[in-house]
Amino acid sequence: MRPRRFLPAGPLKGRIRVPGDKSISHRSIMLGALAVGETRVTGLLEGEDVLATAAAMRAMGASVERVGDGEWRVNGVGVGALLQPEGPVDMGNSGTSTRLLMGLVASHPINVSFTGDASLSKRPMGRVIDPLSEMGASFEASEGGRLPLIVRGASPAVPITYRLPVASAQVKSAILLAGLNTPGETTVIEPVPTRDHSERMLKGFGADLTVTVEADGTRVITIKGEAELKPQVIDVPGDPSSAAFFIVAALVTPGSEVVIENVGLNPTRAGLVEVLRQMGGQIEFLNEREVGGEPVADLLVRHSALKGIEVDPAIAPAMIDEFPVLFVAASLAEGVTVTSGLDELRVKESDRLAAMAAALTLAGAQIEEREDGLVITGTGGTPLPGTATDAQVTTHLDHRIAMSMAVAGLVSSGGVEVDDTRPIATSFPNFEDLLASLAG
Repeated sequence: MRPRRFLPAGPLKGRIRVPGDKSISHRSIMLGALAVGETRVTGLLEGEDVLATAAAMRAMGASVERVGDGEWRVNGVGVGALLQPEGPVDMGNSGTSTRLLMGLVASHPINVSFTGDASLSKRPMGRVIDPLSEMGASFEASEGGRLPLIVRGASPAVPITYRLPVASAQVKSAILLAGLNTPGETTVIEPVPTRDHSERMLKGFGADLTVTVEADGTRVITIKGEAELKPQVIDVPGDPSSAAFFIVAALVTPGSEVVIENVGLNPTRAGLVEVLRQMGGQIEFLNEREVGGEPVADLLVRHSALKGIEVDPAIAPAMIDEFPVLFVAASLAEGVTVTSGLDELRVKESDRLAAMAAALTLAGAQIEEREDGLVITGTGGTPLPGTATDAQVTTHLDHRIAMSMAVAGLVSSGGVEVDDTRPIATSFPNFEDLLASLAG
């Protein structure tokens, strides 16, 4: 355990860059490992989750190396040529890597045993196991479809048409990645749009993939298997989920003005900015551009008087990882913020609804926990009292709980004590240093 009390801060000022986007970082390594030739990646998020992906692809035959000043070079084995790992593949805390790699392995003639840490081993994998089983893969999972589990790939796998029962970019991506080495056409029907990094990047690497949007907004994604992927040069934009903590910190800390450079603004990820603007947040896009098929901009964020709103549940998939820090913003807004349709948050790295309700209540916020969301009555800008000297927020080994409550500490009277800051390294190794640089 590494506890820390995050203390109240004066105005946050300055320019920062947040680490590379986690979703794009994972996929850069995975797709590079399946391309024939050398893929070069700059701006990769070098957190524990992405490093677990790199180690897994090495175990399956790819060369993944960091060279010089932060450039990564991935020499792939080609679609269909993944090798049998010599032992279990440890995914650490990364649910994304695990689910996506289960898809990759499902259509290769190899057997892979996936293990993970205590937190990951509690997370259900059944939603991925079901469609991949339809494609011919078989699974030996722990009770409840959890890790450790063994994937026995099918050769050849069977193409399927699968309608997602629940909005999930990870399930969609696992099926599409399995479809890469499956003869024929594999189709995913997505009633509610989710993050589309997999589709953008698969096309960028040369996969034969089409997306059609029906009149009711349903997306139909079809991939033709056994196409050769071509190596790419990728500059990973800043992760909007990491930028979220600094966006909220600047909005709620009086006198703040912060520029966050090079942030990815993929529309399937930009829900938080939209909701914060609805609450009255001043967030400007500067230097808008496109990098590798992804929209990117610098964000200028100024302290703003936020107002509580009812958050439309339809926007949840575009900001599912940002709700913990939105709850912090809502606790300092004027009036009531209502969130619903967030059942997904109960099966993240922790039960994020219960964990954030308990954490913010401990810090003095007024929270009502419902089955599928939180109702938060804000202070109208008055600082939260903070945690008592003998009390600690329980993070449940969840990096986003730890960072969200660090932001709450900035705008509290007495600070907020977090029980363990170590999990922050999974996605944002220099978070505390960047925070200190702005508060300097």
